[in-house]
Amino acid sequence: MGGGFTYKDAGVDIDKASRFIKNIERIVKQAPQSGVIAGIGGFSGLYSLDVSQYENPVLVTSTDGVGTKLKVACMMDKHDTVGIDLVAMCVNDIVVTGAKPLFFLDYFSTGRLVPKTAEAVVEGIVAGCKIAKCALIGGETAEMPGFYAQGEYDLAGFVVGIVDNNKIVDGSEIKIGHKLIGIASSGLHSNGYSLVRKICFEKLKLKVDDTIDILGRTIGEELIEPTKIYSKIVHHLVSDFSIYGIAHITGGGIVENLPRILPSTCAAVIKEGSWEVPPVFTFLREAGNIPIDEMRKTFNNGIGMILVVSEAAAQAVMDFLGTMGEKVYIIGEIVKREPGAAQVRWA
Repeated sequence: MGGGFTYKDAGVDIDKASRFIKNIERIVKQAPQSGVIAGIGGFSGLYSLDVSQYENPVLVTSTDGVGTKLKVACMMDKHDTVGIDLVAMCVNDIVVTGAKPLFFLDYFSTGRLVPKTAEAVVEGIVAGCKIAKCALIGGETAEMPGFYAQGEYDLAGFVVGIVDNNKIVDGSEIKIGHKLIGIASSGLHSNGYSLVRKICFEKLKLKVDDTIDILGRTIGEELIEPTKIYSKIVHHLVSDFSIYGIAHITGGGIVENLPRILPSTCAAVIKEGSWEVPPVFTFLREAGNIPIDEMRKTFNNGIGMILVVSEAAAQAVMDFLGTMGEKVYIIGEIVKREPGAAQVRWA
């Protein structure tokens, strides 16, 4: 009789996972460490919370993933940017409240752990944490044989931030006459990739290294462009200006996300053609013959964040964002909502 089965025989290599954890310790320590008492390697992460500058501190949390953009990363065998996407998708959802990100955790799962790939992913997460100025305090690496296609993996992220209770930006004070300022996205961000992949790789039969003239680069390079992280911008804005509402334009586009911060008595009128739409959206719309309403509820179409400000402050906010190198546009205004009317319409 031969020897009994081992966990490694079943496809889970604990020793390899342990070596991976030790190898990434140096990478993780490149992220901000302020407040971290114990990070990776233990059963849990420990973080010392300094609330001395807050009157009534409130913790703000969010969790998200990268979606099928990971398929593109696997097709390109390029894994050092999707970690930035992971941080961005979580951090952008908490900064809309005016919160400052404190620490981040990640979950990485795959059928068979490939240390080179996983380390590249962690490098991207650390890069994202450096942009967001938050610590990477821990995570989980799961090897799950038979659960994923060969070479594929999934990611989830978790962020915790802090904001003073009397400084929470929640949209409750949005009024008729306020202006909407759109801050440009870096492209598709991490939304709509199931539709994007269907158009690019099923209908058009493109390869990731095919150059698209309207984009000025390969389709792979365009699709792998990381999601913009807005935490630094928002931190400065809420410190220096009265910001009445902030919406992260993610899955669902402006149509679905802007109403999340609007009082029920208010509606937003978006001015058609008021901002520069990146070429990737034009390419996808034409290639897939996508109706305009579908474009609006699937993609950000070039606007990653929307600010709600008073008419008097709008130009000052625009000028300030310009000094930070941001592309910004006044894209609409707040009006009275008629009974039963939609909260977002184009004009």
